[in-house]
Amino acid sequence: MDQLVAFDKKVNYFVDYLFGERDSRVRGWLLLDSYLPTLSFTLVYLLIVYLGPVYMKNRPAYSLKKVLLVYNFSVTMLSLYMLIELISASWAGGYRLQCQSLHGAGDADIRVAKVLWWYYFSKLVEFLDTIFFVLRKKNNQISFLHVYHHASMFNIWWCVLNWIPCGQSFFGPTLNSFIHVLMYSYYGLSTIPYMHRYLWWKRYLTQAQLVQFVLTITHTLSAAVVPCGFPIGCLLFQSSYMTTLVILFVNFYIQTYRKRQAGEEKLPIGVSDVNKGHSNGYSASINGSKQKSQ
Repeated sequence: MDQLVAFDKKVNYFVDYLFGERDSRVRGWLLLDSYLPTLSFTLVYLLIVYLGPVYMKNRPAYSLKKVLLVYNFSVTMLSLYMLIELISASWAGGYRLQCQSLHGAGDADIRVAKVLWWYYFSKLVEFLDTIFFVLRKKNNQISFLHVYHHASMFNIWWCVLNWIPCGQSFFGPTLNSFIHVLMYSYYGLSTIPYMHRYLWWKRYLTQAQLVQFVLTITHTLSAAVVPCGFPIGCLLFQSSYMTTLVILFVNFYIQTYRKRQAGEEKLPIGVSDVNKGHSNGYSASINGSKQKSQ
């Protein structure tokens, strides 16, 4: 136990050395004071990604349709709450769209930070996306983009909550919460066979995610051009990270839709329509981070 405490102190000393003094307004909040829980959850997640398919190799796949239905609509409701609360809190605090400082809105900043804690926690919950893939033996959908996006977001938002928990940080999660309302609704509906005929819009969800990334990059860089006291290093990191997602998602879009469309044009009439359908009560993937028949 003493060794664990000593290691925890070393880890937190290191991150404090890298990023400086933390925001005192979030001290004592669940999972935030120490980096070790976030790091540990991430390492367990990566172990499941690596060892899970090995464990399931000679075992039958689980269906999980009812579990997925409950899970997807639960995440939909959480995303809807975060969307509404972020809009409400930022509006009440008079947040500016171009650039918002960390200490300019008083109680509204705390309100925004509380919602962003839920956003950080939701990234831990979303590790279940991958675990469900493993249990259902959908290993082809556990792509580099999927794992990279899930693992990195959880860790990045631990840093965000500790150092920049409000202000300019509100914009990306607001857009992402809106996208997740649509996305997890789609996933939930895809578990209901009767709804498959209405699920023709997955391609447009991927396009919406790409628009989200571009808008977030634009919003972030605008604060660097016309500063408001928000840490410039955080703005540059966010822009760089979002750029990697744009590149990976564009590649996913081309691989998934453009090549599929080209292949369908060569198929006999009627065959392409079958290939556009759903299998086993699940839809095809709609974005790289989920790539999901979930």
